[in-house]
Amino acid sequence: MEKSIMRKLIPSMLVLSVILMACDASQARAQRSVNLAANWQAKIRRMLPLLGHRNWILIVDSAYPLQISPGIETIETGQGLPEVTKYVLNLVDHSIQVRPDVYMDAELPFIDAADAADEPEVSRYQNQIRTVLQNRKVNFRPHEQLLRQINDIGATYKILVLKTNETIPYTSVFLRLDAKYWSDEAEARLREAMKHAAHSPQ
Repeated sequence: MEKSIMRKLIPSMLVLSVILMACDASQARAQRSVNLAANWQAKIRRMLPLLGHRNWILIVDSAYPLQISPGIETIETGQGLPEVTKYVLNLVDHSIQVRPDVYMDAELPFIDAADAADEPEVSRYQNQIRTVLQNRKVNFRPHEQLLRQINDIGATYKILVLKTNETIPYTSVFLRLDAKYWSDEAEARLREAMKHAAHSPQ
């Protein structure tokens, strides 16, 4: 009688064990995601006061390459690209010293959703990133050109690369930091004044 009961109980116990293991794995993944979010957010908050014009912050898709220029630091976020972009832009907007010039891959507007691994997600991403960027001016450059530029700049200046779990190609957002208290127009007038002074008779 006891053996019969045990034979009946064993399958149920095995199923229960599998369920418990799956729950543990799910909880571990959730905890890892929380830890990653806390880590990268703390890192960007710590680093932002040190960054200035000519520094960059990149929010990139999951296949963005790991670059080896000495100034480039890559941080895993475990978060979605629009969410990370929104967080970073909010921090930069509230900083006292820098403003972001936004760059994106020129290939993005030409992506055919049918060619992407997850077709519905292409439209989802485009709508989300449009909302995050709002009315900001976006400068589009070919992906390879941006990669070369980042690699060259990383030889001299600090670049933070925040890697997300985005799986749509050409979705990365490149933020070139510039001085908040000195506009491009002011810089142009300054250079023109200096040029004029250099050619003026003493």
